[in-house]
Amino acid sequence: MARALWNGTIGFGLVQIPMSLFPAESPNELEFHMVDKRDFSPIGFQRVNKKTGKEVEWKNIVKAHEHSKGRYVVLTDQDFQEANVTATRQMDILGFVDFKQIDPRYIDHPYYLAPQKAGKKAYALLRATLEKTGKAGVGKIVIRTRQHLAAVVALDEALVLVILRFADELRDAKALDLPAKSLKTIGVSAKELSMAEQLVEGLSEDFEPEKYEDEYRHDLMKLIQRKVKAGEINQVSEAAPASKRKPAPTKIIDLASLLAESVAGHGKGKARAKKTKATKRHAA
Repeated sequence: MARALWNGTIGFGLVQIPMSLFPAESPNELEFHMVDKRDFSPIGFQRVNKKTGKEVEWKNIVKAHEHSKGRYVVLTDQDFQEANVTATRQMDILGFVDFKQIDPRYIDHPYYLAPQKAGKKAYALLRATLEKTGKAGVGKIVIRTRQHLAAVVALDEALVLVILRFADELRDAKALDLPAKSLKTIGVSAKELSMAEQLVEGLSEDFEPEKYEDEYRHDLMKLIQRKVKAGEINQVSEAAPASKRKPAPTKIIDLASLLAESVAGHGKGKARAKKTKATKRHAA
């Protein structure tokens, strides 16, 4: 497990639980480097003083807030701590909500919470309580130099802290050209809605994240391996000419026929799956 990003207490009521915060994500991304195509030397990025054009060493770099044009207030690591000592070391649960009521737009990313030695009993109590009630504890936490809205939820043996966005961080969708909520106004028939619901019901299943894979990453790796086998090392391929074909005109979609075909196709697929299972059982 990586080093703790935060150490402090999480409290509900008068109970304060000493905890540590750990990343729950491990992004599985391909690493790419910026290189000079003439000799494939890595490209370096420098910290440059925009006035002098000279490189600046890390020891001479400080964090500052631009109070007014060209006037800065410098903040040290100690300033970030002392701005609100309690907020940087403590998260109090301000209320309990049903996690399913949280709009998915507010959900950002997860962390694991682990108890420090003196907090194991209280940790287990909070975990069991959240699990039994189905609630999430909502509060605010300061990580590094920023305060976040957060929810604490029970997940198997762990407490998970989910970073949430504040309401003023979300953009309004009203500026988008969206169809009316009234299906009648937009021309969706009751038959089309019924078939769409039937299709969704037929495709409904339990969410099993393990069965979904990053196919694009796999295919990209295959492409890289093909280039390696072909000896395309330290070579820049000429880009294929852009297609000059005009985009096909937008067609009017016959929703009813597409839905009917989808529902029928899914029904046949389920029948084949049942037949295959029955054959396997019989063979066994």
